[in-house]
Amino acid sequence: MNFQQNTKAIYIQIADRLCDQILQGDYPPGERLPSVRDVAAELQVNANTVVRSFERLSMQNLVYNRRGIGYFVAEDAPERILAYRAETLLTDQLREVFTLLNQLHITPEQLAERYRNFIDNPSQV
Repeated sequence: MNFQQNTKAIYIQIADRLCDQILQGDYPPGERLPSVRDVAAELQVNANTVVRSFERLSMQNLVYNRRGIGYFVAEDAPERILAYRAETLLTDQLREVFTLLNQLHITPEQLAERYRNFIDNPSQV
């Protein structure tokens, strides 16, 4: 995994990657996640970093720990991930985009046209 520099902490990037894998169905609800050691070895990071990632997901109720067995994907994890990401987009990321659009004098009509084109043909935008 190539970690992004100067953005999010590595443990958050790992947690985000696990969320992506949950959404893709790599780890369905109720399924056990790979062990901390396995993830650490695969990503070539310290096991403590992976533990922080798992703890973050656990605090968000996306995974749960069965002591001595490992971490498992919560039944409603995909829905929770989608809801969280949608809320983050709508409250945080769009503010930055809207500010930039305003600075560049891009009209709502121009934006709507580009968005419609994207919906109709995502590979062309």
